[in-house]
Amino acid sequence: MARGKTVQVRRNGARLYLDKAIQFIEQARSGLDAGRNDAALLDAIHAAISGTDAVTTALAGVRSTDPDHQRAADLLEDIVASAPEDRQRARQLRSLLARKNAVEYESRKTSLKDAMTPLSLAADQTSQPPYPTKAFTPRTAKRISRQR
Repeated sequence: MARGKTVQVRRNGARLYLDKAIQFIEQARSGLDAGRNDAALLDAIHAAISGTDAVTTALAGVRSTDPDHQRAADLLEDIVASAPEDRQRARQLRSLLARKNAVEYESRKTSLKDAMTPLSLAADQTSQPPYPTKAFTPRTAKRISRQR
């Protein structure tokens, strides 16, 4: 299994993490529309993290609790190790996480262009099935949707 801190969780909790991810994406889109690019970027990053938690919870009943969010990407890679397109999702998460510190703590503002790509990646991570392809097989998607 992945390096870093994890916790065992009930698989039926995956829907809650997916709902959070969707909320963050919707908020990111609203922020972008209102010209709040920094907030939009940070919400997009949080959406990808919550989406990852949904997948790891649904597939393995585990999620990362490590303060270093890169460990969530490690966990996702471990869980979906057999599919190249799923490993791409972990790389996308890593790309988003690389921007987190800058948007939160640096003194420069995020441009519209700089916010658009991460928002697109986060939406791909959370709300455009399949996420990842192995994770949202019809059976897994059905399992998560029944949790509503």
